[in-house]
Amino acid sequence: MHIRKSLVAAAATAALAAGALGAFTSLGTAQAADATATATAAAGGVRIAYYDQWSVYGNAFYPKHLDTRGIAGKLDVINYSFGNIHPTNLTCFEANKAAGDDNNPSAGDGAGDSYADYQKSFSAADSVDGVADKWDQPIVGVFNQFKELKAKYPHLKINISLGGWTYSKYFHDAALTDASRKKFVSSCIDQYIKGNLPVEGGFGGPGTAAGIFDGIDIDWEYPGSSGGHLGNHYGPEDKANFTLLLKEFREQLDGYGAANGGKKYLLTAALPAGQDKIKYIETDKIGAYLDYANIMTYDMHGAWDGDGPTYHQSPLLPSAADPTDPIAPGTQKYSIDNAIDSWIDGNPAYGIAGGFPANKLTLGYEFYYRGWKGVPAGAAGGLAQTATGPSGARPVSQQAGIAHYKELGGIVDNPATTFWDDQAKASYFYKDGEFFTGLNQRSVQARVDYGKQRGLAGAMMYSLLGLDEGTTLLNQISDALGGTTQPPTTPPTTPPTTPPTTPPTTPPTTPPTTPGACTAPAYAAGTVYTGGSVVSHKGHSWKAKWWTQNEEPGTTGEWGVWQDLGAC
Repeated sequence: MHIRKSLVAAAATAALAAGALGAFTSLGTAQAADATATATAAAGGVRIAYYDQWSVYGNAFYPKHLDTRGIAGKLDVINYSFGNIHPTNLTCFEANKAAGDDNNPSAGDGAGDSYADYQKSFSAADSVDGVADKWDQPIVGVFNQFKELKAKYPHLKINISLGGWTYSKYFHDAALTDASRKKFVSSCIDQYIKGNLPVEGGFGGPGTAAGIFDGIDIDWEYPGSSGGHLGNHYGPEDKANFTLLLKEFREQLDGYGAANGGKKYLLTAALPAGQDKIKYIETDKIGAYLDYANIMTYDMHGAWDGDGPTYHQSPLLPSAADPTDPIAPGTQKYSIDNAIDSWIDGNPAYGIAGGFPANKLTLGYEFYYRGWKGVPAGAAGGLAQTATGPSGARPVSQQAGIAHYKELGGIVDNPATTFWDDQAKASYFYKDGEFFTGLNQRSVQARVDYGKQRGLAGAMMYSLLGLDEGTTLLNQISDALGGTTQPPTTPPTTPPTTPPTTPPTTPPTTPPTTPGACTAPAYAAGTVYTGGSVVSHKGHSWKAKWWTQNEEPGTTGEWGVWQDLGAC
């Protein structure tokens, strides 16, 4: 996932499309409220977001800012992007080598950023805990800052994300045989979960990164498809091998967790939203191994479409006014709705089985905008018009055709420059011949409403680097999902001397005898609980799966430390 082109197709959702108020309205003149669906299925509120490795350079967006700007408290999972696959060993590895030109088929070969990962020192002013790194620490860098961040936010889980647009070339080779899968998965667990880093720049070594990562995120772009980075390896065997690779990750992660206090390690994946790519995935099988499938519901259109026509990068619903070509071999066009239909219900026209559990799917939310220049205003603020090329490069995004939220001040949600497509349920922005497509509060709310209506798990956001200092889009998504913020806490001063060796296997033998009354002791912040401890909190009984302190029951999700035993 690296500001890539991820394709999707379209099918109408009647609940959202009904009662449309007209095709195009400027926010400055719109008189009616959105026609949105009432949630008909229980929806999750999980919040997953990507923190990019390169954030610590010119943008000076440090892990500290995840704390000071209130970001960490609004997230359940951070995916750290990206780890790479060694081109000859086919293992996870660390290197201090920049990736090449994106037009080079070998751009990602041997590349990595071990300097950002665990060699870059942070000053007291730039550190999460306000203490400067020292030369004799086992590790520094982002890894160490994540350790400090997790001490302040015990609910927060951090995954290492493998692959992405530039580093997916060798997934095909690593997944090719049972032996290669076992070797690859074992190497990734050894490096990131066990924390056995190679010594580089005087930092690293056995166990130096242990306890930092809570799981692994797979971002293979894309199994079986020629639509990934130039030079990517792929083949028809990827369809079955991707499933087998996820199975191997699940089994090794579960095995390591069971042997180390019963800890649950996450396995997630960033997955395509285009039927031309979904068709190479066993949608009915991989849900058995994943905790969450994060669907990349964006990048459907952009400046790679040349001189246009301009259109939304993430239309929620299909529209009769969509001027773009259909996806061969079907007759559909790109939309979030049809992508989700394909994952859940299948799509026979593309040979997609469907069958993926809705409550494990998250919708993607982009923190950047796709843009064109030389666009005439037309009758609808530049939508469905020709262009002369991509919008100009901005200082942060540094790429033509891309702008982050913080680079479009005065355009997004300015009534004079913000428009709404009520058929596609998508916002867009137009000023001085530039057309941008992306999120604002109205389209965020429509996407969240849709996710609730479909019973989806929540939100995946790419990436945190695109946020303004007020974290506007994140706040809008979090508020729309309806969750609560987790405040920072004081980390425990004395760790347990002996971690639990066996996870609890049975529920309490004596349930509460009085309906509505909790018989277990009330949860108390600051108390140390060990595996098997039972407490009552907010009308439910909870059992600790392992040692914990200051992790409030009900705030860490189904994979967290507390098992919900039900209402008292």
